[in-house]
Amino acid sequence: MARLKQTYPDTGFFGIGIVNNADELNIGTLWRSAYIMGASFIFTVDRKYKRQTSDVVNAWQKVPLYHYDDIEGLLANLPYDTQLIGVELDESAKAIETFEHPHRCIYLLGNEQHGLPRQALDKCHQLVQLPGNYSLNVSIAGSIVMYDRTAKLKR
Repeated sequence: MARLKQTYPDTGFFGIGIVNNADELNIGTLWRSAYIMGASFIFTVDRKYKRQTSDVVNAWQKVPLYHYDDIEGLLANLPYDTQLIGVELDESAKAIETFEHPHRCIYLLGNEQHGLPRQALDKCHQLVQLPGNYSLNVSIAGSIVMYDRTAKLKR
């Protein structure tokens, strides 16, 4: 009897998180967006999350949150063959309009005041930049990146 080759969808996965978050509401809002956009997990680096009211869909029950004390802790726990993608206004960043999202990646966001720290930028496999010359709210920037990924994968 011949074996049938099974096929599985190749949609990959992604996670998204914030380094040194300045406002706790950003995590709840990002968590909600991550749930809606299909993220596998979210995370924080440097500052832990404290539960608050911006997570109105109780995404904490559906999408896991991980915390890392520093960038090295995040890097030590990157899933196998997963790229770290920094979201930053940087001259070496690719415009999101032409960016090809890896099937397996983690998006790393900085806070609105300082962006990604240099040590985090240096560890990223790629950088992506949103349109404009000014920083967006971090949860809004994350939502845009996740929407772009979702929209491009549907094509």
